[in-house]
Amino acid sequence: MCKNVLELDSKIRFAGVVNTKGVLINNLEQKGVEQYLSPDELKMSIHYSMWEWEKSQNLSHELGFERSSVLEYDKVTLISVPIDNSNLLVASIEPNEDFFKMIMKIKPLIQTAIEE
Repeated sequence: MCKNVLELDSKIRFAGVVNTKGVLINNLEQKGVEQYLSPDELKMSIHYSMWEWEKSQNLSHELGFERSSVLEYDKVTLISVPIDNSNLLVASIEPNEDFFKMIMKIKPLIQTAIEE
């Protein structure tokens, strides 16, 4: 799935799949992009994404389930999209890119992966 996500758009810097334990079970980076985070900082970023996802589930009985979340930083925009109840797709894109369009490109890939 990560390879397919990176192939969607050259502005996608990173794609990874995280399980409910916060473990990055698969990931790829776009070739030639500058890495901003060390491996430990990447783990911390994933932990925060999982924490946000878990928090959002507390309101799902009223609002429905989270479909995506976005964090914009100066250097990157982070996108999280739940794959199912136990996995989360995390991706980073170049700043100032249309994150909504990126999410709309990613969601069909997730749906296809779920169906397979």
